[in-house]
Amino acid sequence: MTQKQDTKDLAITDDLKPILSVLKEEDALAVVALKEELTDTWTKKQIFRTETEMRISVLNDGKHPTQASKYWQSVREQNAMFEALMGLSFDLRRNQVERLRLERKMELATEKGDDLKQMEIKIDLDENLYGRANMEQTAHDRVRELNTWSKIKHELNDGSFDSENVNSHQAESYKLALTNRVNSLGPNAGPAEVVNAVGPLKTIERLKTKDGKLLEFDEAKKLQLQAANQQQSNPE
Repeated sequence: MTQKQDTKDLAITDDLKPILSVLKEEDALAVVALKEELTDTWTKKQIFRTETEMRISVLNDGKHPTQASKYWQSVREQNAMFEALMGLSFDLRRNQVERLRLERKMELATEKGDDLKQMEIKIDLDENLYGRANMEQTAHDRVRELNTWSKIKHELNDGSFDSENVNSHQAESYKLALTNRVNSLGPNAGPAEVVNAVGPLKTIERLKTKDGKLLEFDEAKKLQLQAANQQQSNPE
């Protein structure tokens, strides 16, 4: 039997010995009775976000009100998942090396007839196998989410915005998102909460141009001075 098959067998509870051997008889019988259900639960349990959660919770209209803002958040989410998958790949490789190390230790312990050491190493081997099963399942679900973010990105990228430079959309998207945030403030909102919402909105309203870009600070200051001077020259 290959290691991959061993992993599957253990993880999907075909082999309950590591658990049953340490449980009281009553508890062991209860686990055995639940074997098929536990197999089903382990197989279909949710690990990461569903497509519904990605669309509704992550890409909600309040925080990401434009097509562009949803697209660029999808880029961030997909990249975070990919980096996590890369990190997990290193853990899987270390797990394989550790298993080989444990198998060599088992050979030495067997040659020496050290039964207690063999028992100890067997525990480590079982734990290593179960750990790998969980990591493989996690990796599989990370790939699923990578594919779903790819699907969503392609839906959103309709050519109506700049999909190469994240900064291009942010003046417009932030203004709408901050407006939603300010409008959601209730009468009991604290001073800090109000400042954190209203402050950025006032700033973007001062700096944003009609074509959706941001003025640099010195440009904005010149325009303010020009407007002030014009007002003084033409008082109502």
